[in-house]
Order: sequence, then structure tokens, then C-alpha cells
Amino acid sequence: MKLVLGKSTTAVALILLGLSASPLLAQSHVDNPGQTAEMQVNNEIIPRHTVLPAQVSPGVATKAVVQPNGKVIFAASTPLTTWNGSFVSGTTTFNFNMVGTPPSTGTSTTVQAFLIPIKLVVSGQTFDPQHVLSNGLTTVANTVASPVFSSLVDFTSGGVDMGATQYIDAYQRANFWGTVSAHTGYHVLLGGPTIQPQVTLTVPKRSGAVGTPFGHTAAEVDINYFNSQIQTIMTNTAAIQPNTLPIFIIYDTYLTQNHSCCIGGYHSAFGLASAPQSYAVFSYVDHPGDFSQDVSALSHEIGEWMDDPLVVNNGNSTPCGSLENGDPLENTANFGGFPYTLGGFTYNLQDLATMPYFGAPTSTTVNGEFTFQGQHLTQCQNGS
Repeated sequence: MKLVLGKSTTAVALILLGLSASPLLAQSHVDNPGQTAEMQVNNEIIPRHTVLPAQVSPGVATKAVVQPNGKVIFAASTPLTTWNGSFVSGTTTFNFNMVGTPPSTGTSTTVQAFLIPIKLVVSGQTFDPQHVLSNGLTTVANTVASPVFSSLVDFTSGGVDMGATQYIDAYQRANFWGTVSAHTGYHVLLGGPTIQPQVTLTVPKRSGAVGTPFGHTAAEVDINYFNSQIQTIMTNTAAIQPNTLPIFIIYDTYLTQNHSCCIGGYHSAFGLASAPQSYAVFSYVDHPGDFSQDVSALSHEIGEWMDDPLVVNNGNSTPCGSLENGDPLENTANFGGFPYTLGGFTYNLQDLATMPYFGAPTSTTVNGEFTFQGQHLTQCQNGS
């Protein structure tokens, strides 16, 4: 097997041009608003994360720019900074596109993040990300203080110090430690985040209900309804550009798809081929031990965004499907979460699979580990 770390690129038009817009799945709905949501999903409670196909069309993305003289012109949008690489498994070469620059450059990339709180009103009940938690912080403030954005935790993986940094940066350093160990300046960081004004959505009866899927009250909202709303928000927010990462936070809410609960988060991309807009969604569930507790769903989605930001052609390919590095571990103990205490609060960060799990050589990662937390895995088999 061989790993090839390709050149950095800030444009992915060559791999995107020719894609047509991919419609979302048909919108699911609640047949009887008088029932609780879990009764409307065939009594099937499946904790999971997902990814929506990229909705990318040919064309050049532009943005309005105000010049010093007050004149407004339209200039080409700056795409997300990404790099291309590949690995050989068996006799097949698998290509991938990831956030940042190649690890061999030893350089640091910062992607500005935006955190957009979405307050949901469902069946007359409100689910508000500005809810004050037991530690006195709002859900939004507690998220910003977490190791996903803070660099105050010194992470180790495979017995090796990855440094005091953000969780997903530590993961990516371990993921390519075979290269990063000789180029230690390599980082991919989230800037900010800048908190955007909260948006309130009153969910129509056909698109949401209130239930108790894990024994606690939670909103259950159709993912296709929700996705259409946040795409409108991104389009209408000038500060959100393709070279940034908008992250949407919902509180004590699970998304549903085809009448099935419960999705804790997802990531996707949409827009024009020259500069697609990637984005992520996560639910902050305020019940210890439940699926998507605190920032576990956020760590899952940002980890997958890092290694498959644009989900082109349904994602970076591997011998076992797309390169979704959180999915193999989301149903392990504690839904894959590992505790890290910071500022007196214990956060749960989901473990993430490394490149050898997907077929890359074990020399790619730190001490041949198959996950950041060192859980026992071997190379995926038959699409698992």
C-alpha cells in the first residue's frame, strides 16, 4: 500500500465541474400531529449521524464587495483551502480531498468558523440553544469553551503527545503522524467561532413533533425541512463565505429522515462548483449518557468535515465506502464518546477512525493506530 500526499489547492472546480444539483430526499412528514414523534417513526429509534449529498451546480461563485469609494462590485468567491492526496489499497488507488494544506508542508491553516444558534418551536414547545446549563453557561457558550474550539487540552494518541490544541486538529495530526512527526508545524484549526444572531424557526406540524426517544423530552424535526431553512440562512448571511465553516447548533433536538429517528448531526455542501459552501449541524443534548450529549455530535461532524469537507460524489471513496471517519465508532460504548474535563465541565468527544481503518498503510498514522483513542479496530471489511 502507498500513501500519496498531493498538492494544496484552494479550488476544487476540476473535480466538481460537471456535477448537477442533487435534490434532497423527498421531505418526510408527520402523519398525525397528535402522536408523539417516536410513534411516527415506526417505533424505530436508531441513534446515528448522517451526511447529505452535496448540492453543487456548475458555475462561478461570486460575492458582493464594497470598494473604498462605496461602489459595489462582484468578485469571485474564495473557496475553502483544501488539499488532494491518495492511497493505494490492493491494486486500487483511492483519492481524497481534505481541509488545509498537505501535512508535508508543515504549515498551519485556520478556517474561520461561525456558530449559528437555531431556536426551534415545535408543537408549542421551545428548544433554545441559549438555555443556561448547570455550570451557569448557555449551551452556546459551553460549546465555544469546549475542546473543539479551545486549545487548552494537551492531547495524546498512541502514547504520543499531539500538543495542546483543538481536538480535531490533534486528531488530524495523529491521523498523518507518519508525515507530521517530521513537519510538526502542521495544524488545521477553527478560527473563532464568531457567534451569529440566533434564528427562530417555528416548525410546521408536518415537519416536527415532540417525543421522548431516549426517555427525555426532545424535538424531532425532519432533516429536509431543516436543511432547506439553513441553506437560506447561509445564502442571506454576507459573512458566511465558502472559505469559512458555518456550524448550526440545535438544542435537545434530533433530526428525522424518512420517518426514522434519531440523527444527532450531519454535514454537507451546496452552491456553485468554483467554491462550494460546506457546513455542519449538530445537536447539543443536555442529558448525560444520551446520544449526542454535549459536544459529541459536534466533534463527530467536524471530524468528518475535516476529512471529507465537500462530500463530492457522495464523499471521498475508500475500499469500504465514503471516508466518514466518525461513523465506525458512533455506536460503541458511550456512543463513541471519551470524557475530557475543561473549565470544570466534562465534555464528551467522539473517537474518530484513522486512515489505516479505511485501507491506507499503517505507517500513515501514529504508531499504526486505527482510531485516535486507540480502540481495537482493524481495516474495514465489506463496507463496514
